[in-house]
Amino acid sequence: MLNRRILRIKVFKTLYGAEFKGDSSLSEAEKQLDASCEATRDLYLFMLGIIPPLTRIAAERIEALKRKFNPTEEEKNPNTRFADNALAVLLEQDPDFGKIFAKRKFSWEQYDIFLKKILASVVSKDYYAAYMQAPQSSLKDDCRLFRHIFEEEFADNEDLEKILESMSIYWGEDLPYALTFVCRTLDSLGKGERWSLPPLYMSDMKKGDGVEDDRAFSKNLLRAAYLNYRKYADMVSASVSNWDSERIVSTDMCLIIQGIAEAVAFPTIPVKVTINEYVEISKYFGTPKSKIFVNGILDSIVQKLLKEGVIVKSGKGLM
Repeated sequence: MLNRRILRIKVFKTLYGAEFKGDSSLSEAEKQLDASCEATRDLYLFMLGIIPPLTRIAAERIEALKRKFNPTEEEKNPNTRFADNALAVLLEQDPDFGKIFAKRKFSWEQYDIFLKKILASVVSKDYYAAYMQAPQSSLKDDCRLFRHIFEEEFADNEDLEKILESMSIYWGEDLPYALTFVCRTLDSLGKGERWSLPPLYMSDMKKGDGVEDDRAFSKNLLRAAYLNYRKYADMVSASVSNWDSERIVSTDMCLIIQGIAEAVAFPTIPVKVTINEYVEISKYFGTPKSKIFVNGILDSIVQKLLKEGVIVKSGKGLM
């Protein structure tokens, strides 16, 4: 589930927290990294689990309209396609999903107001109207509808952000990645495949020899950066002429140090890949000028360490 990019980001957040927000030991930092990784998959489960309760809210809405003092013909004979969607039934009856969801003690019951807001937004959209007017119904169509919902209703939703922040300190910035995997799950369910819990690391989803362990990658990267933080910080300071090291943006410093650690500790990862990864990450966690600064300083230090033999890469095309 977790790819190298998001693992680098999680290591960065853990390292930054250990260095600038507290006095975490390496073992504590490693535990925080593990918790952060597990939290992303938990968020995926929590969001996928919104399908049955959102469907229940739709069914309750239909029944409430029927009980009106003077319901319209449409309210007396409603279109129940959404309320009867097969996807919600599939998840509710899946023993594995239900067991795991319950084990995490997840529930949407206390968020009825939020669910009603989402439903009101959904029923106002063109994609919903097209779904409801279609002549036939299928699980594939249900999955396609919910893909629209996950893609269009939850991004930048302030109400959802508050819910997630109240549940986990790790969920704040993981939502886009978790939703991506929800949509992948919907695609597979729409093809008739059975739901299964995604492996936590992307390497666990691959088969064959030569697949490098992503969990080991993240742990080793954290250790390399944590244990050599001061040494690499001195390298950064020495590389910045006429600049007070204390004026370097702390996130930039952390990213460069982590980049140096990766370049030194992982001989099979090309230098260009490492530098490009941290430049990309700096666009989201630094200042407008961070990508230029991180690229320039990290490249300068890496090239120097290559010449000194501190960084040694094995295989073709790794320089």
